[in-house]
Order: sequence, then structure tokens, then C-alpha cells
Amino acid sequence: MTTTATAANTASPIVSGTTPLPAGSSSTSTAAATNSLASQQIAGNFQSFLQLLTTQLQNQNPLDPLDTNQFTQQLVEFAGVQQQLNTNDSLATLVSLQQATQSTQALGFVGKTAVVSGSTAALTNSTATWQLSVPTASTVNVTIANSTGQTVFTGSYSASAGNNQPFQWNGQGNDGTQWPDGNYTLTATAKDAGGNTVGITTAIEGTVNSVDLTKSPPLVSIGGQTYTVSQIQSIVN
Repeated sequence: MTTTATAANTASPIVSGTTPLPAGSSSTSTAAATNSLASQQIAGNFQSFLQLLTTQLQNQNPLDPLDTNQFTQQLVEFAGVQQQLNTNDSLATLVSLQQATQSTQALGFVGKTAVVSGSTAALTNSTATWQLSVPTASTVNVTIANSTGQTVFTGSYSASAGNNQPFQWNGQGNDGTQWPDGNYTLTATAKDAGGNTVGITTAIEGTVNSVDLTKSPPLVSIGGQTYTVSQIQSIVN
């Protein structure tokens, strides 16, 4: 059951939802750029090392050849540099595979209803839905503003403790005005029974309309706004 906010209803309970999945964050493009730069630097040093070693061997004094221990140490360094180059190539391959996995995962979200962190939701067909996370039972004060910052609705509701509790608004203002479809921002504040301020975090629920695979990581579009896959907390259906 979902709470529906209307001008006439200012004391409806909010029904508990599901606990969100932890969101993560990553930047594969930065890692790839770093690995590429490191590989170029090591490759340059590797070539310089080879030239120096070859020149040293060609011009050594036959009567006083290069010390065996010193030559062995240089060969060890040579092998170490080569191993580092191979490691960087392997890391570049792993980054490429991770990007491909993210793209495949993102495409699977198209058409799904997702929950992501945020406070701006799209009012579509006179319905907009947010998710509120309330740490303790309290009275939640809700304010909704349109894209120009104008307050279009306010209300107070009794809420029990719980994460991702659905809050639905039907687009009607306190004066009965039916506001047009578009983006609206919800702000929630609360105080518990002891009068202490309670932190309220918000998330939005919407359909994933498209995926931009030209970005790394890929970006999904929900209600005209873009999010990374890691920002998706849960899939409703």
C-alpha cells in the first residue's frame, strides 16, 4: 500500500518498503588512463635500458669485461621491467572486460522501474513517487517544488521507522490546483516524539528510458535525468 498525498489528506501513514542495496562508485575511465600512462612511461624506460645495456656490452674493454655480478643484476632489472609491462597489459584487459560487463548490465535495466538516490522525480500522468528513509518513528514534513523553485504542495505525515518507504503525490496542490506533468523536487524534514530533528534521505522511483553506452561508466536515463549503474539502489520490477 502506498501513501498518496492530496490537498485534503495531511495525516496518512507511510507504508514501509524494501531496504536499498548499497551503492558503490567507480571510475574505469580514470583507471584505464592511469594504466595507459604508466605503461608508456615504463615502455620508454625499458627501451632506454635496452639501448644502454647493448651499448655497454658493445663497448666494454675486452681486457676488463663487465663484472658478472653487475651484469646479472642488470638482467634481473631487465626481467622486472618486462614483467611490469605484461602486468599493465593484463590490467588494461581487465578494465576493458569490466566496461563491457557494465554496458551489458546497463542495457538490462531499460524498461525497468528503478530506485536511485535523489529528490527530483518526474510527475507522469499525475503521479510522482519518492522513497523516504526514516530512522525512527516521527512526523515527516514534506515540501514539493516545481522546476522553477515554486512551492506547490506541503503536508505532514506520521511515519514509522523504515527504509525506502513509498511516498506518492498525485500532482494536486494544497489549493486543489492540478499541476502539469514535469519534474518536481521533494524536501523532507522530521522530528521524533522527543522533538529531536531526524534525518530523512530521499530516493526517486522511475522507469529507465535509455542507456548511454558512449560514457564510461554507462549512464541510464530516468525521468530525463542521468545516473550511473552504481547509483541504482534497487529494481522494483
